[in-house]
This record gives sequence, structure tokens and C-alpha cells, in this order.
Amino acid sequence: MFTQNGSALQTNSSLDSSETARTAGAIDLATIRLAVVSPMANEGADGVRFVDAVLAQTAGFGHVEFLAVLDDATKDNTRELLEGHAQREPRLRVIWAPENRCVVDAYLRGYREALASGADWILEIDAGFSHDPADIPRFWDEMRRGYDCVFGTRFSKGGRILDSSLKRYWVSRGGSLLTNLLLGTRLADMTSGFELFTRDALQMVLDRGIQSRAHFFQTEIKTFCRHLRITEVPITYRSASPRLSQSAVDEAFSQLWRLFRLRLAGRL
Repeated sequence: MFTQNGSALQTNSSLDSSETARTAGAIDLATIRLAVVSPMANEGADGVRFVDAVLAQTAGFGHVEFLAVLDDATKDNTRELLEGHAQREPRLRVIWAPENRCVVDAYLRGYREALASGADWILEIDAGFSHDPADIPRFWDEMRRGYDCVFGTRFSKGGRILDSSLKRYWVSRGGSLLTNLLLGTRLADMTSGFELFTRDALQMVLDRGIQSRAHFFQTEIKTFCRHLRITEVPITYRSASPRLSQSAVDEAFSQLWRLFRLRLAGRL
């Protein structure tokens, strides 16, 4: 398997510092086709503002496409506003997916559409400004060094969490620590959904198959990527909702136990 610039996907989780220095800036953004995947629902006018804020950070790429994925969870005029904006902004494509049954379906639809479009890099970002578009250039800087995946982290130096409940903080923080312990991963933030992939890395994840039907799927993705060349960049996260359902927590523990059993069996 090979990366978009022709180099083999690496099986180590970090680059030697001298190798990183040699590859820094080696990738010309003008040669890269970029897709941005962002599920949306009930954004209203903020949806259009968010699209423009993200696209403002994509200067220099050879081709850019923003994939806004919407489904029946949208009860307001978000779809109409975005489709109207797409008439003026050719880089925006609105994907209507009423067949989605959960948030994971929305992300998976976006991933598949991005790969089908021929994208070299795929950026995943949450709408509603819970992720700050101003943080995006940090992902470009690191990916140009030759990484396969760049993950956002709220828990490393420079990362911040705003407007979050204590419960959500400890579920994310504690979940990252527990996952690293049980699954042999090493990321500071195993639950963030702000991330950048090469097409081969994302295709590998889809080929493995994502079984989680709730927010744990982000952890599942990072676990599958643990042997690739990966790194983290600090991000600011603003919690869109202080609530976290018990069913989502229960599902996370169930999926973590499933992956742990696979690791013990040498099948992860």
C-alpha cells in the first residue's frame, strides 16, 4: 500500500526526527486534491459561515471540495441554505443522505464520497464551530512532513476545551488513558474527531470495518491507524452540547472490550 506521494505506508507510529526534518515541506499543496468531510444538522446560517471559514484555510491546494453531509436529523432550513450557497461556491457539495441511521453513517458516507472523488487528503472536521477552522493550517504543516494521519488533540500543550461539562471532559480524558492502556495506542487524545488522512490510510480504515455506532468510532479509527506514521496537533474544542447519553458511554465500553479481546487474540 502506498501514500499519495508514492511512499509506502509506514508501520512505525512516529518518524525519526532527522527523517522528519528531511521530508518537511517536501509535498507541494498544489499537487494535492483535498476533500473536507463535515456532517451537518440544524446549523442554519452558521452552516454557510462555517463552510466559508473552512475554505478560507485551504489556499494553495490544487483542488478542494467541501462535502457537507446532511440527513433526516436536519429539521430546519440548513439544507436549503447550503444548497443555495453551493450555487455560488463551486467547492461546496451538499450530500443528502436520508438513509443514515446514526452519526457514524454520516461520517462513513462522507469518507466514501471523498475517496470516490479522487481526494489525496481527507480532512474531517465537526461543524457548528465546535472545531476551530483557524487550527486547520497546523494539520497541513504536519502532513507535508510525510505523515499518514494527523490527529487533533485537546490534551497536549496548546490544546484547549471550552464550554464543556466535567463529565464530558473526564469521559474523553479517561477514555484516552484507558484505551492507550488496553489497546497499546499512544495518542494523548483518542476521541477527537478533528483529523486528516491520506487516502490510503482512510481506505485501510474502511477496509477494516468500523463497527461502533456511536462516538467511539473515532477511537476505533485511531486504533486501526496506530502502526502508521501518525502525529498530533493541538486544537481548541468547544463542546456543542454538555449532554452525553448513557447509551453512548455503554457502547464505548462494549466496543473497547471487543477491541481488547481482538488484541489479546493477535487480530487487532
